[in-house]
Amino acid sequence: MSPFYIAIIFAVVFGMVMGAIGLGYRMLESQRKKQVEGMLSVASGEEHDAAPTILMDQPEVDAVEAVLDKGLYGRALKLIQQSGLPWTVSRLVFSMLIGALIGGFVGWQFLPLGFPWLAGLIGAAVAAMMPYWFVKFKRSQRLAELEVQLPEALDFLARSMRAGHAFSISLEMLGTETPDPLGQEFRVLFNELNLGAPLEPALANFGGRVPLLDVQLFISSVLLQRQTGGNLSEILMRLAYIIRERFRLKGQVKAASAHGRMTAVVLTVLPFVLMVALLIVAPGYLQGMARDDTGRWMILGAIAAQGLGYYFIRRIVNIKV
Repeated sequence: MSPFYIAIIFAVVFGMVMGAIGLGYRMLESQRKKQVEGMLSVASGEEHDAAPTILMDQPEVDAVEAVLDKGLYGRALKLIQQSGLPWTVSRLVFSMLIGALIGGFVGWQFLPLGFPWLAGLIGAAVAAMMPYWFVKFKRSQRLAELEVQLPEALDFLARSMRAGHAFSISLEMLGTETPDPLGQEFRVLFNELNLGAPLEPALANFGGRVPLLDVQLFISSVLLQRQTGGNLSEILMRLAYIIRERFRLKGQVKAASAHGRMTAVVLTVLPFVLMVALLIVAPGYLQGMARDDTGRWMILGAIAAQGLGYYFIRRIVNIKV
């Protein structure tokens, strides 16, 4: 690639980065105003289109909202919020755009296989999705930590209520004593209740921040007990026992399906390892196939078939408990 094209790409990337920085500074004041409005709406109990975010570092509303569809923006914002990363939607979008530029350049230069445009598009798509996959990975990692911490937190809450503490005081103690990330979520829940938010919207916001089945069971138990009465501490103790039994069953299912997951990894990685080994041991053996028109289509078909095979095997062994 000529130096002229390299300079153009550098100028575009530099302009995008500087534009994102300037946009962030320009929107800072309006973001603070929206945060204050969210705090006041929670305290007054008014309904809000989005979950109120108070006393917690949340992804902030920014100018991307005017460009993206509202539903897409809301899903991206919720994904970042659930991942626990201090990102904004702007940062995610611009990271994906920069990744697309870099991936398209790498695909065009180093992975032609006779299809430079196709290689550039594939490289751009893969590199653009990497920031999104990273956020998804951090979300899954954080939700797994929350799921592990929840049974002990419910036991703590039940013991505190048996000792005579009120539900709100028990939540405050739980948020203080429980390590993050679950402690952070319970602190936010207590702060919303302490500012005057009704119990049901505050619990609904808690469930939106922690989209786990066990959390929904906890919310349903608390709301049902408030409507019909009963011993909440006993309900929470039984719920903690049920969650632990689910963990035990999930471990058994995971052990039983380990062979299938390993098979998927081996069958997917083995052809690529063999290709690299042939390129080292017998240079020129595969290049002839890549230079032939039919051979190039066969290579693309093989790559697509490998991806489909891995996808279907993972769907088969991914057993929900």
